[in-house]
Amino acid sequence: MPRTLTAALAAACMLALVAPAAATSRIKDLANFEGVRQNQLIGYGLVVGLNGTGDTLNNIPFTKQSIQAMLERMGVNIRGVQIRTGNVAAVMVTANLPPFSTQGTRIDVTVSSLGDAKSLRGGTLLVTPLLGADGNVYAVGQGAVAVAGFEAQGQAARVTRGVPTVGRISNGAIVEREIEFALNRLNQVRLALRNSDFTTAKRIAAAVNDYLGGPVAEPLDPATVQVTLPDKYPSNVIALLTEIEQLQIDPDLPAKVLFDEASGVIVIGRDVRVSTVAVAQGNLTITVAETPQVSQPAPFSRGRTVVTPRTRVGVQEDGRKLAVVWEGVSLQQLVDGLNALGIGPLDMIPILQAIKAAGAIQADIEVM
Repeated sequence: MPRTLTAALAAACMLALVAPAAATSRIKDLANFEGVRQNQLIGYGLVVGLNGTGDTLNNIPFTKQSIQAMLERMGVNIRGVQIRTGNVAAVMVTANLPPFSTQGTRIDVTVSSLGDAKSLRGGTLLVTPLLGADGNVYAVGQGAVAVAGFEAQGQAARVTRGVPTVGRISNGAIVEREIEFALNRLNQVRLALRNSDFTTAKRIAAAVNDYLGGPVAEPLDPATVQVTLPDKYPSNVIALLTEIEQLQIDPDLPAKVLFDEASGVIVIGRDVRVSTVAVAQGNLTITVAETPQVSQPAPFSRGRTVVTPRTRVGVQEDGRKLAVVWEGVSLQQLVDGLNALGIGPLDMIPILQAIKAAGAIQADIEVM
C-alpha cells in the first residue's frame, strides 16, 4: 500500500475517533405521556408539642380559632376562656400525589408555618385532610415534623441556620381516594414535549414509526406527538409505552443566549452564530486614596497636634483594541474570542446585548 494512502487512512481514523458523537436522549427524558402526571394537594392543620416556639395567640387569631374548633370537636368547650400557649402553630401542608396512587399508599408532605411561630422543631402534625384542585380529599396527613434548620438566641445575639419554620414528614400522608385513569384502555396516546420544537416532534414521530414499522405516530404541533396503538399491541398500552420511551433521538434546540445580570451567569446555546463584527471593550478605573498626615508639636511646647489631609486621585483607562469576530463562528470560537479580550461574565452581558442590537447575532437573548 502506498505510504500516502496509509497516512490518509490513519488521519481519517484519528478524525473518526475524536469526532464528537451526537447528543442523543431518550424519548422518556424529552416528553411526558399525557395523563401520566402528578396532582398537587394542599391542606390546613395544626402542629402541637412545640417548646414555646409556636404562634402568639394574641397576634394570630386564626390559630386561636383553630384550637377552639378542634377542642370543641373533642367535647371540650373553651369559649370565652383566655388561652395562653406557645406550643401550637398553624401550618399549611402540601404534597404531590403521584400518578396511579392507590388507596393506602403513603406520600411525603411538607409543613410550612402560617403564623409567627419561631420553629416547628419537635412538633407533631395533627390529622390534616389534603384537598385537590376539585375540592375533594385525596389524602390525610399526620406525624412528627422533621426540621433541618434551627435557631438559638440569647439576650444580645441570635443564630439561625436554615429555615426552622418549614419541615417535612416522610410518608406522612395516606392516600384515601384514587384518581381514575384507564391508561390500558386507550387506543391513542399523546406525548407532550417538555420543550416544544417542530424538529424534535418530527424526529420523535419518525423514530417511533421506524421502530414499529408503520405510520402510527404523527406530530400534531410542536409540543404534541400522537401515537395510535398498532395491531401487535392489542389493549396493551403499557408494553407500547415501555418500548417507545427507550428510543434514542437527537433533540433540536433553538439558538438562544440566557444570562442573569444579578449573578453574571451566561448560558450560550450550541447553535448560536455571529456575523462579522468588531468588538472593543475598555474599563475606566478611578482610584481615590486618603493618606492623612499627623503633625505633632515638639515636646514641652505650646503647639497642638494637627491632621493634614492628603488625597491622591488616579485615573487609569484600560483601552483594549478592536477584535474582529468573523461571520459564522461556532460557540467555542465565540467564547475563545471573548476570553481573548480579557472580558469577564459581567462585562460580556452588555457586549452580547450590543451585538444583538447591531443585528449581528442570530439567536434570541433572554434575561432570567
